[in-house]
Amino acid sequence: MNRRSARAPRLLTVLALAAALLAGTAPWAGPAAAAGKPTVTLSKSQAGTGGSITVKGADWRPNALLMMLICGQSSPARGVIGGTNSCANADGLAVTTGADGTFSKKLAVAEPPKACPCVVHVATVTGEKAQVDAEFKVAGHPVKSLPRSSGDGQLSMVTDTRLDGSSGLLTWFGAPPSRTFTFTVGNVGSAPVKNPVFQVGTSHGVFAPQWEEQQWRGTIAPGRKAQIELPVELTAGAHGSYLVSLKYGGKVLAEQPWGVGRPWGVTLFWILLCVVVPAAVFRIGMAVVDRLRPRDRHAPGRHRGSQRLAELTVRMPRLKLPQQEPKPAGPPGNGTGPVSDTTTTLPWFTPDTDPGLPTAGQLSAPPDSPTTKGNT
Repeated sequence: MNRRSARAPRLLTVLALAAALLAGTAPWAGPAAAAGKPTVTLSKSQAGTGGSITVKGADWRPNALLMMLICGQSSPARGVIGGTNSCANADGLAVTTGADGTFSKKLAVAEPPKACPCVVHVATVTGEKAQVDAEFKVAGHPVKSLPRSSGDGQLSMVTDTRLDGSSGLLTWFGAPPSRTFTFTVGNVGSAPVKNPVFQVGTSHGVFAPQWEEQQWRGTIAPGRKAQIELPVELTAGAHGSYLVSLKYGGKVLAEQPWGVGRPWGVTLFWILLCVVVPAAVFRIGMAVVDRLRPRDRHAPGRHRGSQRLAELTVRMPRLKLPQQEPKPAGPPGNGTGPVSDTTTTLPWFTPDTDPGLPTAGQLSAPPDSPTTKGNT
């Protein structure tokens, strides 16, 4: 009985401790652990231009790089409505948290480009995204009511657009030129924008742009910005001055000129084609004519035989014909002078056998008979 009576208080003590733990009122329990949400506190809630305030933070990620800005048209509930375009970016400061996630930094007060209500905007630069807005009033700065919340996200251009990329060898020969249209937009609305659909148009000269819808995959939270890259491609062989336009929600956000060089490789190709094709057709025609023309059965080739005959004729030695000596004059008193023989003898005929010439004894006229003279 004594042992049972001693165990009863111990059992009651254990049950009481368990109930205290469940209720969160244990005797050795310290303050409730922090939820881990970053906080920002200001040394002053109001200050004028030229003054300064001390900004302190806690429960941030250890060794994190933060950016502090004074922004207009903002509130802790709705955030920075105009994005960083509503902040005094030139007077912002960077600060690094300690190992325990705290920081303390003096910030110079500057007038933001938008009217108050204003906040001190603290956000992480790298790593996991986190931001806190602390209400603040810039003395002497105009105050206007915040724009009504439409419940929809609104995108506005934050930075200038640019065309990234370059033309390759194929583009020089007429391939379609292509670039990457890069720009940054910010959500100035009160609701996130998910998978926005943009319209990219290209125009040449005085012609109207041809629009093409392109969807960007991602979500842009209110007061945040995102860099967007969209592909742009022209038709094959395009050259000259083009204009790339960006439209969202029926409103043109930006325009970017694009100068496309002439594809000189195509011009070179057509020049070579105009020279090579006629030469090839001429050679084919000559080959057909040479094959279809009649040929001599005995000669291997007309042109080749004529060429060989001409070469053989040039190489043959020339024949010199012998000159005949002049004949002596006839006997005196016959009344005839000397007779010159201008007849030449061909090499294959002798003077005795020449059928067209008289014999050697009949080359001169016969003299008159003396008997006849005597009788008269």
